[in-house]
Amino acid sequence: MMAGGGGSAVAGGPAPHIPVLGRPAVEFLNPRDGGVYIDGTFGAGGYTRALLAAADCKVIGIDRDQTAIALGADLVEQSAGRLTLIEDRFSNLDAVAREAGFDSVDGVVLDLGVSSMQLDTADRGFSFRLDGPLDMRMSGDGANAADIVNSASERDLADIIFTLGEERHSRAVARAIVKARQDAPIATTRALAETVGSVVRSRPNEIHPATRTFQALRIYVNDELGELAAAIQAAERIVKAGGRLVAVSFHSLEDRIVKVFLADRAQTRGGSRHAPEVSRAAPTFRTLTKRPIVADEDEIARNPRARSAKLRAAERAEGAARVGLPSGLVPSLPSVADVLRGR
Repeated sequence: MMAGGGGSAVAGGPAPHIPVLGRPAVEFLNPRDGGVYIDGTFGAGGYTRALLAAADCKVIGIDRDQTAIALGADLVEQSAGRLTLIEDRFSNLDAVAREAGFDSVDGVVLDLGVSSMQLDTADRGFSFRLDGPLDMRMSGDGANAADIVNSASERDLADIIFTLGEERHSRAVARAIVKARQDAPIATTRALAETVGSVVRSRPNEIHPATRTFQALRIYVNDELGELAAAIQAAERIVKAGGRLVAVSFHSLEDRIVKVFLADRAQTRGGSRHAPEVSRAAPTFRTLTKRPIVADEDEIARNPRARSAKLRAAERAEGAARVGLPSGLVPSLPSVADVLRGR
């Protein structure tokens, strides 16, 4: 997620966006000359520009949003061969790096959530502030938010909105959506926001009543939590010993996934009491942030979206990458296919 604003010249051009917690992210990555780094969420290129400016290194920028990749063409040209942009999901970041010719990298940075560019473009359908088609897809593939809203059962809608949006009025919201779509499909962001606003009230200075519902649908449509879990596993496979992983999250569920994964990987894992002879697996990460790094008052004043940001960082240890994830790391919800069938 990026903040609007100018910046110093980086890699031959001005930085159009400033990444949230950009300074500590780059400090933890500790870029060095000759190093190779992956910016798993290229967006407007803020982290990539900072990395290219910090060292004579190479960056592989990944984004599933083809618009972001297209807008990064000038930066590729300015970087004189130091930047490669790939349209893909960051869950595939290890495969992307290998296809680019690198068997290992020195660091990975992940800036999670939705970008300012996406929020500020009405026809992308991410924001209740701007009326547009109810889409919310980061890429152009698969079901969009309107498909989910107009097809899912009341129970599934309530589960999605409660689990991913942490909306305590999820059942009332689901009932309102099902009732509204009986008259006409809910096709626009304004229509959904008004439907949610009819049953969720907010006091002055509180978040918009539709905030949590929009958040839940966006996360669900893009499988953001599943993608994150796969991405940090991919980072475990591709980052060399001594390299760094940095993740900036904007949602409690995202932060929990990163926190629990790193804590699990920092432990020595041994065999069970039934197979004590099994050798103990060495840790794969060493946590660098005992507590998450958060934005200071100056950064929040410049960009209110930074208020919820949390940065966690870890250094890759010598242990071999493990298979599987800690139990219950990603919430269990019905698949998109099941939801579209209305189960």
